[in-house]
Amino acid sequence: MAGAAYREKSGLTMAAKKELLFLVHRIPYPPNKGDKIRSFNMLKHLGGNYRVHVGAFVDDPHDWQYESTLQSLCGELCLLALKPGHRRIASLKGLLTGQPLTLPYYESSAMQQWVDELLASRPIDAVVIFSSPMGQFLENHASADCRRIVDFVDVDSDKWVQYSSSKSWPWSWLYGREGRTLLAYERKLAAEFDASVFVSDEECALFQRLAPEVKERCVGICNGVDTDYFSPERDYPNPYEKAGPILVFTGAMDYWANVDAVRWFAEKIFPAIRTRVPAAEFYIVGARPASNVRTLAGTDGITVTGAVHDIRPFLAHATGAVAPMRIARGIQNKVLEAMAMGLPVLASPEAAEGIRIRPGVDLLVEPALAGFQDSAVALLLGNYRNIGRCARRCVCEHYGWEQNLQRLDALLGSEGSLESTSARAPAEMASL
Repeated sequence: MAGAAYREKSGLTMAAKKELLFLVHRIPYPPNKGDKIRSFNMLKHLGGNYRVHVGAFVDDPHDWQYESTLQSLCGELCLLALKPGHRRIASLKGLLTGQPLTLPYYESSAMQQWVDELLASRPIDAVVIFSSPMGQFLENHASADCRRIVDFVDVDSDKWVQYSSSKSWPWSWLYGREGRTLLAYERKLAAEFDASVFVSDEECALFQRLAPEVKERCVGICNGVDTDYFSPERDYPNPYEKAGPILVFTGAMDYWANVDAVRWFAEKIFPAIRTRVPAAEFYIVGARPASNVRTLAGTDGITVTGAVHDIRPFLAHATGAVAPMRIARGIQNKVLEAMAMGLPVLASPEAAEGIRIRPGVDLLVEPALAGFQDSAVALLLGNYRNIGRCARRCVCEHYGWEQNLQRLDALLGSEGSLESTSARAPAEMASL
């Protein structure tokens, strides 16, 4: 089958384990953007207790080169090509069927066949789906005798509602419709699964308000950071050509919320900063910059890098990081990674939501435009260096992947319970 990969890994160690099906909307490797960082670390962790069979879509042709690496982490593997342009057209089917457009976007007879055959031929003990649209491939298996967990990550339906409020018609209508229909599907899925997982307690609480009927089966499991990898103790080459103080933003620059954030900062905040700190530079670091991000490179003091091999040098040699998100759901990995590098971070309340911090000690949080400008200037002048040290300590104490994903073990294991897992979750809980 063109654009597909089916493989199986064998071995005594793998065969001795229980078996788990892991369905992911995007190939969980390489871990170079928010959802892939979470799904990759989840896959690694699950592999400690299960033989994990992975079904996923590949929406970036560049990622096919990582097939063998992913294969080394799992049992059977099904990768299917997904062409975003074609799928956007296919998603319009939802307007006729009453579905959220998200479901036909990921609809696939090949993936359905693989799931059906796997469940019929393998002794699957548990199923974990990552992102709600992957739930459609289990609709024919409601009676399957296995534990079923859905990781919604964020409350995606609410994100569409946020988009709706910032767009003009007809997009406001379309996004509003997606928010309503997707919420209905999320509630249906949560009612059918044994437990629903979210990236933070705040996301979990939001869904509990939207879907009170499943309140007792929802839990927050926060993202983590590899603090050995994101370490300020390593030597990194300086990627910056200018000698002035530098603010950096990292993120996938084809993601609309990131695009909105950097344009707002570049147009509404950075000019005022430059009048007070003329040597200030703003670097936008991330793959696939949208056209209206690339045009910012023509502004004095602003550089758009596009994709980079390693973001750590850009964090290590910056004066500070900014996360001026106006639309956000869940945990912002970009904030955690910069904090792990010991870099002072200035964030909007939306970008800081769900992160366990002491405002003004571990992270600068400013809700107003004027306050954001003033704090950015102070950061550029070196007034907040101690915040970087506190930020690093905060991440090391609260954001280890293994400690957070142990809650997933409790949800999947017979010895664990959702109530005890929720009780152990911290009150507050992640890029490119």
